[in-house]
Amino acid sequence: MTELALTAERREQLIALLGDERRLRAEFPKVAEYFDVAAGLPQPGEAQAAAAFDFDLRFLHFMTGGAAVSANPYWDLVAPSVSGQGGRRVVDGGAAGASAQLAYAQMILQATYAYAIPSPETLDWVSGFCDGRAVVEVGAGRGYWAAQLHRAGLAVEAFELEPPDRTDNVSFPRAFGQADVWYLVDTLEGLRIVGRAACVLFLCWPPGWGNTMASASLEAFERAGGERLVYIGEPRGGRTADDAFFDALASRWEQTSADPRFVSWWNLADRAQGWVRVRT
Repeated sequence: MTELALTAERREQLIALLGDERRLRAEFPKVAEYFDVAAGLPQPGEAQAAAAFDFDLRFLHFMTGGAAVSANPYWDLVAPSVSGQGGRRVVDGGAAGASAQLAYAQMILQATYAYAIPSPETLDWVSGFCDGRAVVEVGAGRGYWAAQLHRAGLAVEAFELEPPDRTDNVSFPRAFGQADVWYLVDTLEGLRIVGRAACVLFLCWPPGWGNTMASASLEAFERAGGERLVYIGEPRGGRTADDAFFDALASRWEQTSADPRFVSWWNLADRAQGWVRVRT
C-alpha cells in the first residue's frame, strides 16, 4: 500500500477539521455522516486495521480537498483498496465481500463522483478506442467521467436529463462541501445527435429498470450515422440500460474491444466495452 503523502500544512488542516465537529458538519456534511455511521458499524480486525485507517484518512483528505488536492480524487481515494478477485480488479479493501464500512463509503462516493470508477488504465483504454474522435456522453451525471476524459485529451460534450447543478437529481443530490458538477453538463434538450456521426457515443451507467434512455440514445445515434460506442455498465438483466439497448447491440453492433484492467466495486458487474456498428 502506498502511504498517503500529506504536507505538514494539510495535516494540520485535517486535524483542525476533525477537532471541530460543528464545522465539519456544516462544511462537509457527507464526510461527517460517513464517520458517524462508520463508528457504529462492525470494526475491522487487526489485520485490516491499518488499511481501514488509511481509507478513512484518504476519505477525509480527498472528500474535503476536492479538485484542489487531486485531478482524479475518486481514483486516488479508492486505488489502495483495489485487489484482484476472480480475474477482475475490484475495490474491496483486499477482503472478499469487503466491509460494511466500505459499502457505506461506496454509496457516498458514487453520489459524489460517479457510479463507475475512472482508473488511469481505463481512461487510457477509452482514449485509444476513441482514437482522436470527439465524445458525446449521454447520462453524464455530475460530469466526472467527462472531466477525466477531457483531461486525457479528448473533446467531450456531456448531457444529462437532470443536471445536478440546475435541478434536483436523486442519484446525485446537492450537498455542501462537494461539487454539483465536475464538467459542463447540458440538458438533454440541448443535445443534437445529427451531425455527430464522427463522434463516439459514451454511455456510462445509463439507467436500467425499464428506463429507455440507453436505447433511445443509441437509436438516435444510429439514425445520425454514428458508428462507435463506449458502454460502461452491467450486462443484460443488470442495473444498467434496457432490453431494447441490448437487442440493438446484438443485432447491429459488434464488440471489438474491452478494457481488461477495468476497476469495479466488488459488488457490481460493470465492465467497459467498445462497440462498432456493423454495416451490411
